[in-house]
Amino acid sequence: REAGYSGGRSILWKFVHQVRPRRQPAFLTLNFAPGACAQIDWGCAGSIPVGSTRRRLSFLVMVLCYSRKLYLEFTLSETIEQFLACQQNALQYFGAAPAALMIDNLKTAVLSHPRGQPAVLHPRYLDFARHYGLEIRACNVRAAHEKGRVERAIGYVKQNFLAGLELTSLAAANAAAARWRDEVANRRLHGQTRQTPDALFAAERAQLRPLPPTLYDVSLVRTVSATRCFRVRFDGNSYSVPAEYAGTRLNLHADPAQLRLYHRDRLIVEHVRSYDRGRDIENPDHPRALLAQRRKARTQQLLQQFLQLSPQAEAYYNELQRRRLNATTHVHKIVALAEIYGPDAVARAMADATEFAAYSSEYIANLLEARHRQLPPAGALHLTRAQDLLDLDLPAANLNLYQPSIPKENTPDETR
Repeated sequence: REAGYSGGRSILWKFVHQVRPRRQPAFLTLNFAPGACAQIDWGCAGSIPVGSTRRRLSFLVMVLCYSRKLYLEFTLSETIEQFLACQQNALQYFGAAPAALMIDNLKTAVLSHPRGQPAVLHPRYLDFARHYGLEIRACNVRAAHEKGRVERAIGYVKQNFLAGLELTSLAAANAAAARWRDEVANRRLHGQTRQTPDALFAAERAQLRPLPPTLYDVSLVRTVSATRCFRVRFDGNSYSVPAEYAGTRLNLHADPAQLRLYHRDRLIVEHVRSYDRGRDIENPDHPRALLAQRRKARTQQLLQQFLQLSPQAEAYYNELQRRRLNATTHVHKIVALAEIYGPDAVARAMADATEFAAYSSEYIANLLEARHRQLPPAGALHLTRAQDLLDLDLPAANLNLYQPSIPKENTPDETR
């Protein structure tokens, strides 16, 4: 303005873009030796119904950088156990391991990554990498182009496999993904290498590292407390434990398929993991001990009530046990009779039954009913003598009923 410029800012900006255009960033094409590296990342495929809820459907892609052979697996979460399990499944699919893995700054893999410094890896992920002899390379923050092979593979999955595909369940998604991976993705003619990934993998296979003989335990380990209802809460659901562990601190091991609970390094229960929400998953054997304990307590309480009815109750109970298969049932009925007729009446009936060696609740009930039966009130007594029966006044018999009837049309002469 001081130099005499009278135009606006937009005109000035257009002029600056013409004389000094913004430079687009340039990227080098990275070349990888066979077996040197693989890249992994997550992708999102929307959500699917699971029981009474919906879960986010994610998929993990691992790409061998030299051959472009890829592995694809769908999951219902991106937690640490799912992340490790998918990578372990990918290594098992390839049958070998690369020298290094390139990853993004995922929370399940990288705790922090200060600019210009190496990344601080998650202890579980670092332990997983040591088990398979992998070097973990985390990309710089906001530098997704550093793992361009897996980024393009995720786009390829979305544009080719997921385009127009309606997924109804996790099992159906993984079955369809395995078929597409083996029959389409790894057999296609790659646009950059001009060869199929399967063909290049045959040459790369010899440069990959052999896998260790044992699998890595990918389970999420957590300390939990069982509730008074002998339940453990995990991922929106309740899982039962044996009743004797109510209120106890337990160790929970959760992998993508199972849930295991330990008490002092001893396995006490296994559950199939549910991805529904709000479910109560109970093993029928877990409440049985508690129910048996409560039944025993009720039986003991009932027996105490029975023994208080009479001094002879203990001897009567011993005979019931010796002679009856269901002595507790008889005891229960006799105690119920005491609530109806009273303890004194039952004690008297029990004494009479002992005298006659009749040991059953039915005999006690018959005695009580007979003694409490309501009889009609007594009336005046009338005596009948034989002499009184001779002084009866009876009316004379009417013999006309036995005379034959004479028709009116007959004359006296014709009558015989």
